[in-house]
Amino acid sequence: MAQWDERTLDIDEVADDGGRFKSAADWLGLSEADFGEKTWQAVLAELIATALFVFVGAGTVVVVGGGGTDNGGLVAIALAHGLAIALLVAAIARISGGHINPAVTFGAVITGRMKLSTGILYVAAQLAGAVIGALLLEAVLVSEVEGNLGAHVLNSSALDGEGAGVLVEAVLTFVLVFAVFATAIDKRGMANMAPIAIGLAVLVDHMVGLRLTGASMNPARSFGPALVADAWSDHWVYWLGPLSGGGLAALFYYFTFMWRREEE
Repeated sequence: MAQWDERTLDIDEVADDGGRFKSAADWLGLSEADFGEKTWQAVLAELIATALFVFVGAGTVVVVGGGGTDNGGLVAIALAHGLAIALLVAAIARISGGHINPAVTFGAVITGRMKLSTGILYVAAQLAGAVIGALLLEAVLVSEVEGNLGAHVLNSSALDGEGAGVLVEAVLTFVLVFAVFATAIDKRGMANMAPIAIGLAVLVDHMVGLRLTGASMNPARSFGPALVADAWSDHWVYWLGPLSGGGLAALFYYFTFMWRREEE
């Protein structure tokens, strides 16, 4: 995210007065300073946090079994994802901003909250971390238990086609990224409450989305288990939905609630 009171990585430096881009070169972020120690520390933090998130989140899906088909399982999976993301965001917020999600990073880049080069490094780290988390999960489970390692699949008996799956993921991710911008990126937001708000957004999104799409909201969370378990069914949905919903939420919040105020 961006607007933490004492953030150590200034991912907003691309924005000039009023949040306007100083130049295309600045937005690209290809200077030597853009690849300094703080950037690489942030990238490493994103990798570690995403690996832990996938291990805990996907691990809960595997251990609970059935993808949360009973109410107890649904609550357990929702709590695991929500509490894990709250904990991990709080842990690395001062280092990287605590994205742990390519959809959040995408929203930060397209609104000028982060330089493109840094955003690319973040997404690469998130995807690599997700694969590591899935590999760790595979390493500790017997083959009879691991299944698809918690990879996301559409519930064809409840959804009206793949397009409906994209829409569900877009709406769920809109909720998440809107919460991120309102609490962590907007300077007027309650930054200290951001991890809790973000965790709650993930938790409540699981309540409605788990039995429809698996409630990904995060291409990295979907990618790691899919790659390790070779489970690619409808995988494109878990990129298009979160990126479109997250991008729309970021643009909507920025131009509706931030842009004009930053110009004043």
